[in-house]
Amino acid sequence: MTPATSAYRASTFTNGYEFAQGGYQLPEYPFVEPPELASGTTLRHRVVIVGAGITGLTLACALAAQGVQAVLLDEDNSVGVKGASSRGICYTQKSLEIFHRLGIFERIARKGVQWSIGRTFAGHDEVYSFDLREQRSFQLSAQPPFINIQQFYIEGFLVERIQELSNHQAGVDLRWSSRVVACAQDQGFSILSVETPAGSYRLEAEYVVDASGSHTPFHQWCGATMQAKRGDDRWCIADVRFAKRPPTERHTWIEAPFNDNRSVWQHLMADDVWRIDYQMEPDADPAYVSSEAQVRARLKRQFGDDLECEIVWVGPYAYRSQCLDQLRIGNVFFIGDTAKIVSPFGARGGNTGIADADNLAWKLAAVLQHRAGTGLLDSFNDERLEAARQNVLVTNRTARFLRPSDGPERTFRSAVISLARQYPFARQLVNTGRMAVANNYSQSRVCAATGGVSVQNVSFRWADGSTGCVNDLLLWARGNLLLLVFGDLPPQSCERLVSLCAGTPVRAVQVLGADAPAQAREAVRDPLGHLQGACHVFGHAWALLRPDAYLAATGEAVDAGLVGVIEQALGLQHGETT
Repeated sequence: MTPATSAYRASTFTNGYEFAQGGYQLPEYPFVEPPELASGTTLRHRVVIVGAGITGLTLACALAAQGVQAVLLDEDNSVGVKGASSRGICYTQKSLEIFHRLGIFERIARKGVQWSIGRTFAGHDEVYSFDLREQRSFQLSAQPPFINIQQFYIEGFLVERIQELSNHQAGVDLRWSSRVVACAQDQGFSILSVETPAGSYRLEAEYVVDASGSHTPFHQWCGATMQAKRGDDRWCIADVRFAKRPPTERHTWIEAPFNDNRSVWQHLMADDVWRIDYQMEPDADPAYVSSEAQVRARLKRQFGDDLECEIVWVGPYAYRSQCLDQLRIGNVFFIGDTAKIVSPFGARGGNTGIADADNLAWKLAAVLQHRAGTGLLDSFNDERLEAARQNVLVTNRTARFLRPSDGPERTFRSAVISLARQYPFARQLVNTGRMAVANNYSQSRVCAATGGVSVQNVSFRWADGSTGCVNDLLLWARGNLLLLVFGDLPPQSCERLVSLCAGTPVRAVQVLGADAPAQAREAVRDPLGHLQGACHVFGHAWALLRPDAYLAATGEAVDAGLVGVIEQALGLQHGETT
């Protein structure tokens, strides 16, 4: 194909209302002319990812870590979004466990802010509080319950990690300033048309992953259908650095006296920058509510007339809920905000996009590297569509609590607030965001009835007494299924395990107590029972873990039943080989 004169224009994302220009310094990446332009030919790639936001970059990094070649196209030349670069800030334990596996958790932990305490107020009264460190569902992982950090930092760390991985193995070709303007599906592949500063070209892809965001054109190109609902709730974000620092806690006001009895969120991020979200009137003028004078007046009402602060960035926003009916159409997959859009309450937006990427990455790698059947890819829709619908449902309930309609919804909220002021039992009904946790998969074709549950990154002891964690075992398994066998092994079971691991993409590890002798070549010790508890099994049992730290199945006997669930977990028909 002869390169044409490009119609490419540099991205100029802006909300139109910012006044703190340059509050964040974002890196810029150079445009490198792709081989298709130089050769004039149309090349075919295994995987093409569109969109280098946090979801697309997580997928690219996970593929690079598993040695899968891919191309990542993004129309911008930076991380973050120009004019709205703060964006997501709150990252859950499950996301942090994923980033630990990808090799960037330590960078996030050094830069971000850990928190676990949340307090909710109605007027001047505290009506609900929690400390996630005291909840068993969070306390055993090697990662904390939450870290707050600006989204563009994580995106930058992912770019760094992709570049590191690409220097050592089959890598990801990051193509900046590359806008996809058309996509057509053919038999078994897609053809993408791309505009760049140096001209236009086409490329082909066996699999396309759309991570380009809520305004994606792929919905129209692929004929995607969806369920959508637009509300009239309006908010204004203020990213602020204070001379006098508030407590490092998540504070929420259902009825804030300093905001005309509307809701307010307050979170600390990296660089001592606070994210404060103010709920506005439904018909508020975005330009007016995000003007510097109004923002400063709002901050003074909250913190006092002696307030000293630097306004880093401001932006108004509204939200909608949206969920596709199918997350796979032909050979195109939808992840992140292209798959679903949720309100920001409970940190279920970017975090579920990260989980989408983690789910799809190991499945693409397993299929492309001939460890699994192509049917495995269909389970992405089963699992992540169930998660998307659940997250839309949960966040819509929060949105209705924060902006109830007149009638029963408003009466219910008023009753909850009144009761929560006096009675502890009512405080659980206060809904300012059900904090995101790893979704269960109850409808997955590749999980047995005992599977579909996330396993925390808990610790154990290696044979030499040093400490390890679940992610260490998953990395050791190198993209294969991980079979953990708890307790003593009869000789017959040992022989079956050896044979099983020799003929299937499975790696097995015996898990023992403090003193029991090892019978398998690979063995670890779980003296406190944390690993067994995380796998939801007791006594002599086995747990089959997938590379995304989800249980495929659990059981007791090392027999034909185990072989069956391995075939199921790999998307194989009975007796089919990879």
